[in-house]
Amino acid sequence: MAYPVYIFDAYGTLFDVHAAVRRYADQIGPDGARLSQIWRDKQLEYSWVRALAGRYKDFWQLTEDALNTAFALVPTVDRAYRDDLLAAYSRLDCYPEVPGVLRTLSEQGAKLAILSNGSPEMLDGAVEAAGIGPLLDGVLSVDTLRTYKAHPDVYDMATSHFRTFPDKVSFQSSNRWDIAGATAFGFRTVWINRDGKPDEYLDLAPEAVLSSLDGLESL
Repeated sequence: MAYPVYIFDAYGTLFDVHAAVRRYADQIGPDGARLSQIWRDKQLEYSWVRALAGRYKDFWQLTEDALNTAFALVPTVDRAYRDDLLAAYSRLDCYPEVPGVLRTLSEQGAKLAILSNGSPEMLDGAVEAAGIGPLLDGVLSVDTLRTYKAHPDVYDMATSHFRTFPDKVSFQSSNRWDIAGATAFGFRTVWINRDGKPDEYLDLAPEAVLSSLDGLESL
């Protein structure tokens, strides 16, 4: 076992943030992908602004606010689908390799947890829908801190939960900015670069880059 503890970001890493809009792709029409990307971008933007300003709202509220903005910026999409999209977001699909990779790591003796901006209710719904709850030793939400990644106190939640040191933790995220924050904190980081994006934060580089979680168990 390479690391005793593996910590996973949730949205974009374990759960597909664009799955909600895809479920209604036929009804929404050709601008669905644009709506979904704006929804995600604004969701993250609002978390950073709220953290910096010290004006916390939980991630579900930010998710609703971001969707409202996405509708305003993409007026070709019918707002009548708002409630359907939010309901779908509360139970997002996980990526296909996720259950198998988590199971292998668990069988190897590693402790596994989610560390996420998501509210506890959001995470409970996503974990239940994916059926991965029995494989996890913790689901950690920033809601207890009332701030967001990449504040170092968020990453410290994982070391405190498992009573370990940062260098004993492997941290996985699809978000390069999240990887930068976790690297600065002292975790071994693995960037799950699902979309083949260019690297950023070159002074805070991950130890490894994967196109999915496949292969993580052998790093």
